[in-house]
Amino acid sequence: MPRCSERARSEERAAFLPFVMLGYPTLAESIETVSRIAALGVDGFEIGVPFSDPVADGPTIQHASQVALENGVTVETGLQAIRELRARGVGQPMLLFSYLNPLLAYGHKFAQDLAEAGADGLICPDLPPEEAALLTGMREHHLAQPFFLAPTSSDGRIAVVAEAARGFIYVVSVTGITGARSDLPPELSDYIGRIRAHIDPAGARLRHQHAGTGAHAPRFA
Repeated sequence: MPRCSERARSEERAAFLPFVMLGYPTLAESIETVSRIAALGVDGFEIGVPFSDPVADGPTIQHASQVALENGVTVETGLQAIRELRARGVGQPMLLFSYLNPLLAYGHKFAQDLAEAGADGLICPDLPPEEAALLTGMREHHLAQPFFLAPTSSDGRIAVVAEAARGFIYVVSVTGITGARSDLPPELSDYIGRIRAHIDPAGARLRHQHAGTGAHAPRFA
């Protein structure tokens, strides 16, 4: 998203958007965690809503998701948490992170309610751009809606995602599921270079790239 990316660029560094699973270890503690991290000056947040079958996630997030489900966290809980965080004065961009099924179950007002809660967008790892119409109102409510690219993505696929994504492109830095890695692949810079080649240099359709999956230490920035 431009707001956090431009700040990071002006300081000549990568933007940092940590992921926090709502409801782990408890709902109150996870909200407090976001509030405290925000005070440290991070650039934004991925606010996770649990799902029973998080296919893109490794054992750490799977465990956190299971605990959060047992604690009763839902999409509505996520919206309420974002409202509370805004009321606490958290000003950084916040993107709800959820798989598709809970969003469809929520209903057609999801995008409107997400915007009214104070969120900046949605990250949905199992929603490809070809099926984006399943979630109505995202564009009308000016919500960021990134789509995912993997190291195995072809140039054709990169072009499709670059055209469809709003706010930024979610660059999956490694193949496989989420989780800490000892290092990131050496070909990552070439991969990101291929993506940048599909971004309009004039800025009319500028897409920021946020790399995720496997980064767990400052040196990965």
